[in-house]
Amino acid sequence: MFLKSFEDPIAVARYAEGPRRFVPGLDALHCMTGLLLAERAPKDAKVLVLGAGGGSELKALAEAQPNWSFVGVDPAGEMLRLAERVLGPLMNRTELVQGYIDDAPDGPFDAATCLLTLHFLDAAERTRTVREIHRRLRPGAPFVAAHASFSQAAGERDVWLDRYAAYPIAMGADPGDVNKARSAVAAGLNSVAPDQDEAILRDGGFSCVELFYAAFTWRGWVSRA
Repeated sequence: MFLKSFEDPIAVARYAEGPRRFVPGLDALHCMTGLLLAERAPKDAKVLVLGAGGGSELKALAEAQPNWSFVGVDPAGEMLRLAERVLGPLMNRTELVQGYIDDAPDGPFDAATCLLTLHFLDAAERTRTVREIHRRLRPGAPFVAAHASFSQAAGERDVWLDRYAAYPIAMGADPGDVNKARSAVAAGLNSVAPDQDEAILRDGGFSCVELFYAAFTWRGWVSRA
């Protein structure tokens, strides 16, 4: 359901507006991601970016670290074409791959990110994907993951979904569009509770899992391979 919208040229042309309205502090999240990776990645790091379509985090990381190179992976070709346009001359340090984690090079990579992506996968596929990311990293390499993660308990899930919708409306988004997005997320997104997300990272082979970002329905963690 969600992949279809990421292949729609009209929807993709408007993509940049959406995450910034729905994800509080998205630009700050990109900045923090770069800082956390830089704590352990070398000056000439090769970085795997899973869910790279759109190119916004690639652009932020490439501008912050002029000696890093990147492999960006995304299943949506239209989103990768948008990433090419967003990156412009920064494409000279970036390889874009259409597909999923199994289509990514084996590496080894010095760092990896997966932002606003893992919530599209069910728990089993999420665990497998995290393991495949881990397999492609050098020992001790940093990994940053951030996505929708909130309580799924009866009586609590709807409260968090209401908060998810309230924020973009407060930021000026059209309430009708937001409520459609809320319904789509409620019906189709594979969100799990934060403690389960942390367990998936550990089951995938990562250690030192630390929460660094929390904003309404969104959470972000840094960990080490």
